[in-house]
Amino acid sequence: MNINIRDRLALALAIGTLSLAGTAIQAQGQQQRKEEQQQERVERKSAQEQKQQEHRVQQEQKQQAQKQQQVQQQRERARQLSEQEQREIRARQEEQRERIERQAEQIERLRAQQQKQEQIQQQRQQQRLSQQQQQQRIKEQQQSIAQYRQHLEQQERLAQEHAAQLQRQRRMAQYRFQEEYLERLRQQNNYLRDHRFDYDNDPYFYSPPIYRYNREGRYYQTNEYGAKWLRQAVRYGYEEGFRAGRADRDDRWRGGNYRDSYAYKDANYGYNGYYVNRTDYNHYFREGFRRGYEDGYNSRYQYGRNDNGNFSIMDNIMNQILGFQNIR
Repeated sequence: MNINIRDRLALALAIGTLSLAGTAIQAQGQQQRKEEQQQERVERKSAQEQKQQEHRVQQEQKQQAQKQQQVQQQRERARQLSEQEQREIRARQEEQRERIERQAEQIERLRAQQQKQEQIQQQRQQQRLSQQQQQQRIKEQQQSIAQYRQHLEQQERLAQEHAAQLQRQRRMAQYRFQEEYLERLRQQNNYLRDHRFDYDNDPYFYSPPIYRYNREGRYYQTNEYGAKWLRQAVRYGYEEGFRAGRADRDDRWRGGNYRDSYAYKDANYGYNGYYVNRTDYNHYFREGFRRGYEDGYNSRYQYGRNDNGNFSIMDNIMNQILGFQNIR
């Protein structure tokens, strides 16, 4: 009986001991698993931090490489810019050198032309007309002046009739142009009336002809002073024609016939009665007038140009109209 109790107690004790041992083992296993899990977490965290560190290092390396590339590009651009500036400097220096050479050549050409003109002038002075020829030219000039003054008196009456016609047609812009033209003509005629001409000392009367020109199928000759007045006839004709054409355009006058203009019919503005006969001056004035009228009426510059309100015929057009040919 006592033995059984002790055996049972021993058995219970053994079972309790085993139970405690199992519990301890189980607790130890759990603790070990916790430690392993914690170790894994530490390792994962360490691995993650290492990856992050590697990524940061890569990013820094990449940024450093980009910075180096940018610096290299900036250096390359600076080098290219420097080369371009040097090329531009060399180009400017070359351009300046060429400009100086051209200016020197131009000055030399002008000097040569001036010398040639002086030689021509000296030759012309040496080739004076005889006294008899000079007196004949003066006589013809005086007769021309007397005829011109009679013509001016007749033109005054025609101008008044034409002005009345323009008013009836309500062409007020053309009327104003004619009044301005007549005023310029009166001032010119007043000067001619009061002017005393020095026939004896004027070089026109002893200078021989040096040009010839063709008018309506016939050839005529003139010297440099007569040629100057014929050029003026074309120039003044273009200016007055442009104003007349513009006036008809402002009046919206259909047709645009330059022959209707009093200035075209008169064709004496700028003529002083000397150096060329009135027929020649009128002819070339009308040639310039026709072209100026067409430009003014059509609002264009086919035959001339506008320099700040000053209308002038182009030199090549003037040369075509006059067609001067050297005879000396």
